[in-house]
Parts: sequence; structure tokens; C-alpha cells
Amino acid sequence: MGSESPIRKAMGSERSRRSILKGISGSVGPGEILALMGPSGSGKTTLLKILAGRLDAGGDVSGAVTYNDTPYTPALKRRIGFVTQDDVLFPQLTVEETLVFAAFLRLPKNMTRQHKYSKADAIIKQLSLERCRHTKVGGTFVRGISGGERKRTSIGYEILVDPSLLFLDEPTSGLDSASANKLLLVLQSLAKAGRTIITTIHQPSSRIFYMFDKLLLISDGYPIYHGKASDSVWYFSSLGFVPEIAMNPAEFLLDLATGQVNDIKIPEDLRKSLNPQDFETEVIKFLQLKYKSDIETNEREESHQNSTIPKQLSLAILVKKDWTIGWIEQFLIISKRTFRKRSMDYLDKLRLLQTVGVAVLLGLLWWKSKIGSEAQLRDQVGLMFYLCIFWTSSALFGAVYVFPFEKAYLVKEKKADMYKLSVYYVSSTLCDMLAHIFYPTIFLLILYFMVDLRRTAAHFFLTLFAILLIVVTSQGTGELFGVATLNVKRAGFMASLVLMLFLLTGGYYVQHLPRFMRWMKHISFMHHGFRLLLKVQYSGNLLYDCQSKGGCRSLQSSPSFDTINLYSQWNEIWILAAMTLIYRLLAYFCLRWRINASSI
Repeated sequence: MGSESPIRKAMGSERSRRSILKGISGSVGPGEILALMGPSGSGKTTLLKILAGRLDAGGDVSGAVTYNDTPYTPALKRRIGFVTQDDVLFPQLTVEETLVFAAFLRLPKNMTRQHKYSKADAIIKQLSLERCRHTKVGGTFVRGISGGERKRTSIGYEILVDPSLLFLDEPTSGLDSASANKLLLVLQSLAKAGRTIITTIHQPSSRIFYMFDKLLLISDGYPIYHGKASDSVWYFSSLGFVPEIAMNPAEFLLDLATGQVNDIKIPEDLRKSLNPQDFETEVIKFLQLKYKSDIETNEREESHQNSTIPKQLSLAILVKKDWTIGWIEQFLIISKRTFRKRSMDYLDKLRLLQTVGVAVLLGLLWWKSKIGSEAQLRDQVGLMFYLCIFWTSSALFGAVYVFPFEKAYLVKEKKADMYKLSVYYVSSTLCDMLAHIFYPTIFLLILYFMVDLRRTAAHFFLTLFAILLIVVTSQGTGELFGVATLNVKRAGFMASLVLMLFLLTGGYYVQHLPRFMRWMKHISFMHHGFRLLLKVQYSGNLLYDCQSKGGCRSLQSSPSFDTINLYSQWNEIWILAAMTLIYRLLAYFCLRWRINASSI
């Protein structure tokens, strides 16, 4: 069967002062499939994540993962594939797009574009995905491919880099028997190509169970069997545990792992010594002790004698962690993918209709508005503030949900070291910024000339610049709230609360704030944006109220401008620009911290 490539683990994980895994050890070689089985909560998924390097220590895990007595290094991630239980794939992309983008990000930079396309195409054919290659992956809100096809796409996503080790978490979960059987045949073909495959599985059918080469059975964090899957029933029968009725082997093993032996004959000496109140616990302890005395010692000796690590894996251990392609190339690929998967939002007909509709409605409400009197001036100032409200809320809520929705995808790809986090953040921000620039521009082109604002090219473009600066600052604020929580509900709550506070302190509803509340207006981008719009439109030697008895008055004398000097420098530009930069830097470092602390 070839030389063994042992993956040994002796570790303990404490959470709320409870050990999850204890004394786990085992081996599996190239060309073999190892199944990790155990009841829910036994620790098999935790073990899988730790072995694959997908679970950060952070004080929660003690012990060491070694590959043939060689410590785990980040460079090994390039030779390890990890398929999560939930298929973390972008629903807006097709199967082909998913694999092609993954190929361009994960394959070496010395490979040509055509070679990378060919690699993705070969994976599609190998996994029998030709029929759905141009179909969207789909998800909760997007109709797409079947569950079995989605799982095979997830596997294809990982085997693009020809991993020496492939880990899968409950790959048959949610699949019917035919799809599950087809999936295991795919795994067998991958193993025959020289890969080592380790998978967790809960309760497979008899047919699927006998497709596994090896089995590690876990009970309450302890191993109770490790060896050939086909020999497992015989081993427990040799201990005196014999099923009294016809049973699926997996069902029989899980009953033993939980201590539920109602339909299982147990050794007579064990039955006599059992305490009826701790019956299940006593059975589990008996099996754990038997494993420790009968299997563990022999297994460890065998592992050390036969341990030969695959060539690709040994090279990966020695090579330092490096990126497959440079920052600029990563940025171009991620930007193209981001625009492709978000294009439905960017080019949404309803969003365009809303923009045009609101612009026309406001244009009709403020049709040819003048500043001839105090009341008319007040109306036009109200329009300026509404522009701040509308585009602030649009950009804020358009950005606040982006990172919470994409958290799972980002964590998965970051754990696989597919690209630098800065690449993802910059491309996401810039792609979204295009939409945040496009719609306000269309909006102002319609509204500006319906309302009697200052009709010069300079004032039009300055007004557009002011609105775009408000939008970009609001987008950065929304991103900060989104990454601070990475939770849709919490991010929405924070955005609503801050929007309300900034709206009230923006300078329109309350111009003269109490002394102890004045600090709020200085951190309100709506306050600075509103002041900038007023200066753009009303600075200069403008007069109004010329029909009054006192004659024409300067705009600065209006009560609407009590708290603003129309003739002062436009410092608001620099304040908003600084806010834009600061919010984004905070968002990036906060995202970095939250993603590094997350696990899949």
C-alpha cells in the first residue's frame, strides 16, 4: 500500500475548563481514506480543523500538530485542502467562474493563463461538472446547482493545487444516498492518485462505510478504535461486543461510542461489574482502556517504523511561506471577481429606478426654487440637508452589510492564504465605490437643473464633488461598523443609531447645540458635509430678500447661516478627507483582527 505518512496528534483543548480531545493518535498514508467517526460533540470536527491548521490556538489549544515529527508551518497550507461542511462558495458565480478565479489565485505565478484555464477545465471534467459549468452555484436567495454538484465544486476548489492532504468535514451531509455514493467514488479516485484523505462522517450507509480504508472512532474526546475500517466490527466482536440484530456497521460503532448497547451483547464480566446508574459511562471507559492497552502502543510503533512523508509535503515544510502571485496581480483578480459577483447589485434596475425617481420627485418639489425671501432660502437649505441625509444613508447601509455577509468566504480564503487581506479590502472598497459614485452622479444630473441652483459648471462640479465626498466618507463609516461586529443585526443597529445622532447634530434641525453636546458635531461627517454644500452654493456676494423695506441683504445675515461663515476657508474638505482615511484604516485593522480571531 505504499509508505505511511503519519499525522499524529496529542493535544488537549480547554473551553470552559473542559477537555475536548485527549490522547488522539493515528496514521494514514497516501492513497488512503481515513474516516473520523463519533457521536455529535465528540470532537471530530475540532480535530479535523486542528490537523488542517484551520483552528487558531489563541490559548484554546495545547499540544502540537506534527507531520512525520516535523512541526506544522504556514507554508503547508499550500499542500493541504480543506472542504468545510457548509459549502462556502459565492452563489453569484458560475461553477466555471468559481474554479477559474480560484486557479488564478492559488496556482503558481510561473503557470501561464492558458495552463490555469486548462487546469480548471480538467477539474470540471474530473468531477463530472460539465453539465452545470455555466450554472450559478446558487444559495439561499439565488437558484443554482444541486447539493451534490455544489459539494463536488467545493472539492474541486481545493484540489486545484494538487494537495497532498485533503480534509473534508461531513461531506455527505444533506445529500441523498445516490449523491453521497457518487461523492465517495470521487474521493476514492482522488486517493488513488496518491492523496491522503481524512474526512469526518456521522453515520454513513453500509456501502459508503466499506469505501473507507481506515477508521478513527472517537468517544467523548478519546479514541476507542483506529485501524482498518473493515476490521472494526471484528475488533469489537473480539472484545465481546456483538450486535444481536442486523445492524449497519456505522450504527453499531456509534452505539458503542455513546455506550448505548441495548441491542448489543456485551462481555459477561463487564455486565456483572457495571453500575446501572452509570451504565453508558462504564461501557465507554472500558472501550477507552481496551484501546489504550491493545491498539495504541502497536499503532504508534507502526507509525514510526513506516513514516515516509510525501515529497511535495516535505518540500512544503522546508519552503518559507510565500504568495503564489504578487499584490498587483491579486488585486486585479480579486477586483474582477468582486465586480462579477456584485454586478447584480451595482446594476440593479430597482436601484437605478429609485435614484431617478427620487431625483425627479425632489426636482418637482423644489422646482425652480428661488432665494428671494427668507422662507424660500430656508426651503433650499432644507434641500441641501436632505441631499446629505439621502446619500449618507444610502452609502452607509450599502457598506455596513458587505463584510458581515462575506465573512464566511473571507475567513475560508484567508485561512488558505489565497491572498493578502489588504488586497481583499482595497478591491472591495474600490469596487463598491464605483457604484457609490455612479448613482449620485446620475441623481445630480437630473436634479440640479430642475432646481434653481447656481448654474455654472464650477458650481455643479463642486456640488457633485461635495456629495461624492460625503458618500465616500459614509461608505468608510459603514465598513467600520460592519467589520467591528461582522454581524448583520448588530451592524445594522449601530449604523441606525449613529445615523440618527449625526442627523440630529448635522446643523439643520438644531443649530445651537448645548455646550455639553457640541463635541458631537465635530465627529459628524453629516455636519461637515452639510456645511460644505452650503459654502459651495451660497458663498460669494449673493443677496436675497430684495423686495423687503430694508432692501437687499447678504446671505450671511440670514438666520439659516447663524452658525456658519460662508466666507471662511473650506476646511470641511480636509476634515472629510481625513475622516475617510481614518475610518478605512480603522476598518482594515479591525477586519484583520476579527478575521485572524475567526475559524471555520
